[in-house]
Amino acid sequence: MRILLVALFLPSLFAQDTTGRANTYLSTALKSSNPDTRKQAVQALGLIGPREPYLSWLEGMLDDKDVEVKLATIASLVDLKNKRTVPALRKALVSDVPEVSFAAAKALWALKETDGRDTLIATLSGDMKTSSGFITKQMRDSLRMLHTPHTLMMFAMKQGVGMAPVPGLGEGFSSVMGILSDPGVSGRAATALLLATDKDPLVLAALVDALTDKDGTVRAAAAHAIALRNDPKLEDKLIPLLEDKKEAVRVRASAGYLRLELVKSERKSPRRRPASPAVKKTA
Repeated sequence: MRILLVALFLPSLFAQDTTGRANTYLSTALKSSNPDTRKQAVQALGLIGPREPYLSWLEGMLDDKDVEVKLATIASLVDLKNKRTVPALRKALVSDVPEVSFAAAKALWALKETDGRDTLIATLSGDMKTSSGFITKQMRDSLRMLHTPHTLMMFAMKQGVGMAPVPGLGEGFSSVMGILSDPGVSGRAATALLLATDKDPLVLAALVDALTDKDGTVRAAAAHAIALRNDPKLEDKLIPLLEDKKEAVRVRASAGYLRLELVKSERKSPRRRPASPAVKKTA
């Protein structure tokens, strides 16, 4: 009898343990002394969706000391499109760091919020500084990207990454940008992102195989793509990557695992439809 009880509860206990490990990885990464690690974790949080405690974790990163971390946080908040997104962006709008307030203004403008538009108009008219040199460098990088395949990949991802969205879960654009911004990113990594939602079984087999690729950017992209398929049966494929030597891979595997756990739990508890009113019988 004891053996039977253990067999029944073991999968649940294992899932709880893995969930705890994934939470620990993300929480630890957000507190890392390395700003690149914190940035990777913030980008990965966009995969989980606007749920607690992850949304509060993300909002808290607006107070990070590193500018790049703050910019990644803004990108992930916009990705989630939650009712708390606009208030959080308004907080970033009054930042004393010009590039952060400028990024918040652009994000609010994209969400059709008037305060974002007003700030951009002030910037355009010269009443507000965008940064001391940052935007110039950003513009150079943007022009350079026009001559690389990344621009095409980003366009394709924005068209296809949300083909089968799950309500309440992010589409991971911040995570995508984080992967593609790696100077060592390969064409295979970009391809994994492009094929994230393709339902062909051969594509799925290739993505699972890519989880063990020797290239870290490919593994990170594959973990991202597996998460976006919203198939809880694939969560076990991400567990080995929780121990990956690359931070970018670990945080995406952690966020991906948690995303698939949420999908699984919500499918097990469907919302009940209200009972139809009883029809009175006529005599």
